Amino acid sequence: MFYWLLKLVLLGPLLRLFFRPKVEGLKNVPRSGPVILACNHLSFSDSIFTPLIMKRKVTFVAKAEYFTGKGIKGWLSRMFFTGAGTIPVDRSGGEAAQAALDTLLRVLREGDIAAIYPEGTRSPDGRLYRGKTGVARLALESGAPVVPVAMLNTDEIQPTGTLIPAVKRVRIRIGTPLDFSRHAEQRGDRLVERAITDEIMHEIRALSGREYVDVYASSVK
Repeated sequence: MFYWLLKLVLLGPLLRLFFRPKVEGLKNVPRSGPVILACNHLSFSDSIFTPLIMKRKVTFVAKAEYFTGKGIKGWLSRMFFTGAGTIPVDRSGGEAAQAALDTLLRVLREGDIAAIYPEGTRSPDGRLYRGKTGVARLALESGAPVVPVAMLNTDEIQPTGTLIPAVKRVRIRIGTPLDFSRHAEQRGDRLVERAITDEIMHEIRALSGREYVDVYASSVK
């Protein structure tokens, strides 16, 4: 209830007023049923803009530290992520990645939208990096279509390390759903998971126009 109240009463109108979102392909997001949004990750604000321009509730997972910060910055972080429907996940243990996938899988089984950053972390320089195969496992486990989403300029609106975003029109491009149900019987096949992930990243690259780098973003941070 808090998510919808915050979206409708506060964040939604403010987003439209100040950032005047230009969204291409919103009709590509199915109106019902489980959906995976696979997004590139340029800025802290990606997890705010993406849910708020959608007509359905969108769930991300984020590290628990975003919900426990101190002071004004901690309060703002907690408010934004809670308001955007983000679920905290403890990333201190070795099973953190699986915990995040399990949480998103539960969202999908409830017929909702789960969003994921296949790169696993924000791009350090604006380029698109190699995707991790969690997105493929999520698609194969759930049977849900994958909708590629390209954040086009959020790194200009809120560069890494910036608390207050610049007031500038946010642009987002959404691609057509990708159906991987034909691979349902190949769950656990690493080659298949890699191929699916690469296909998803190819679509995000085409939508975003960003240079692609075939290494993990975490390895260059």
